[in-house]
Amino acid sequence: MDELQAVQWHNGKVRLLDQTKLPQELVLLEISDYHGVVKSINSLAVRGAPAIGVAAAFGVVLAVCNADEVDRAGFITRANQAIDALKQTRPTAKNLFWALEKMRNAMSKNLNKPLREVKNAMLRQAQDILNDDIARCKKIGEHGAGLIPFRCTVLTHCNAGALATGGFGTALGIVRAAIEQGKKIKVFADETRPLLQGARLTTFELMEDDIDVTLITDSMAAYVIKKGLVQVVVVGADRIARNGDVANKIGTYGLAILAKEHKIPFVVAAPLSTFDPDTESGDDIRIEERDADEVRRIGDVLIAPEDVQVFNPAFDVTPNELISALVSERGVVRFPNEEKLKDWLK
Repeated sequence: MDELQAVQWHNGKVRLLDQTKLPQELVLLEISDYHGVVKSINSLAVRGAPAIGVAAAFGVVLAVCNADEVDRAGFITRANQAIDALKQTRPTAKNLFWALEKMRNAMSKNLNKPLREVKNAMLRQAQDILNDDIARCKKIGEHGAGLIPFRCTVLTHCNAGALATGGFGTALGIVRAAIEQGKKIKVFADETRPLLQGARLTTFELMEDDIDVTLITDSMAAYVIKKGLVQVVVVGADRIARNGDVANKIGTYGLAILAKEHKIPFVVAAPLSTFDPDTESGDDIRIEERDADEVRRIGDVLIAPEDVQVFNPAFDVTPNELISALVSERGVVRFPNEEKLKDWLK
């Protein structure tokens, strides 16, 4: 998936793989101002909590890269305006806010230097966020692969792969690492209504890597699990509360209930940048609600009455008691709770 990296810095621009076009078209967007990054995050051209954080970091770089190098006050204003605008895009994903604070700190720590050096420091920070995310995902894969039986089928939901991160993936990183260890892994991918990230993105990237994947509709998951066709569920996360409650793509909570009922492991994979020690529990996580037409339509095709009322939360919250294990770059916590996560969140 290296050639299909979701976010890159290229010749002074942010290059994004437009995920709204996949799998039909491979479209690279080259963005030269932070407003374009804001638009791309809002439109889901770039999506997945870690990838959003990386894109936002480079968006801040775009905001200052052409700034006057003698107007220090103007430079700070431009950076802060970009950070504030990017913060407004996706309220649930913790990685976004984490990355933006990293960028603000990179600016603040270097403000006593010439502005050219401040710009360079901010670009280095954004590049570090990207490279660090790839490294974190590979560590998650190494730790999580131990939870996967030698021969099994994994059920995934939404897309928590290379396309959702700097590269390699979180949930799919575990699958990739297990396969690299020689394990015989198949994948069932939920389609993930309403925007079909599982159908469009997960199947696409797994097929690109020649990983055995079968697509199912969301409503088939219970039947597939009951039939014994799945041995473990592995998902990503957008925000994890201090007590281990997990916000992830809508439909995740239902899968966790199914996994518990049928006594199969339910595993959540995420970098520490997704963990939010300031949020006590899932009840305190703000859940983004998106446009009604995402449900009324598939692409441009109307599939429901045009004026029907719609409730469209993008995420739900899985309580910690349904989670078999949380996996981060630091290791594995089984049956997570606040006490067990204390060391991770220091």
